Amino acid sequence: MFVSESMAKKVITIDQESNILFARELMKQNQIRHLPVVEKNGRLIGIITDRDLRSALPSLLLYDSREEKEKLSRIKVKDIMTKDPITVLPTYTIQDVLLLIQKARVGALPVVNENGILKGIIGVRDMLRAFINVLGIGEPGTLLCILVEDRIGTMKRIVDAITEEGISFGSILVARYWDKGKRAVFPYLLTQDVSRVKKKLQQKGFTLLDPMEWYLDQLPGNE
Repeated sequence: MFVSESMAKKVITIDQESNILFARELMKQNQIRHLPVVEKNGRLIGIITDRDLRSALPSLLLYDSREEKEKLSRIKVKDIMTKDPITVLPTYTIQDVLLLIQKARVGALPVVNENGILKGIIGVRDMLRAFINVLGIGEPGTLLCILVEDRIGTMKRIVDAITEEGISFGSILVARYWDKGKRAVFPYLLTQDVSRVKKKLQQKGFTLLDPMEWYLDQLPGNE
């Protein structure tokens, strides 16, 4: 799935010459945490976040007086914004964005075209919606956890056993397991009646685990 399919296209932006009190009010009114800073032609030159504003405005009590408000109104967006922020193209995949967000430790990334013109913004919530759609977990179903040997043909055996029962997949993921040579397979099945398929998988020699127990076992100190 590409960024262009998941990003927010209607983006609230701000001019670099605006003051930070206006930026704060704009975020508050629109319930957003990121404001791309653009020039008149739409070219992105920076971004300002709620964290930037909290650093510049540590407490409402500090600018309660008219004098303090006037002083703060002279602080421009350009004085505290992040210049030349990390951006992505609309043709990036959501996997690319996820890795960038994790590496940069940011909550959202502006989306620009080859000329640096702002086209949208994609954040953690957009990513969650995209993955929910990709994984099919928005539909009622059941998540299984199957512990398997890391061998060629194992996945086909699992898929065959499930489809033979006339059950459709929402998605299927494979994760590393602590034990060498093993993997944890997570099929999300679009049914809540999984008793027969679970029995069938066990008869074929597969070990079924509770997905939540598997997750807890992977936490540090639970080896």
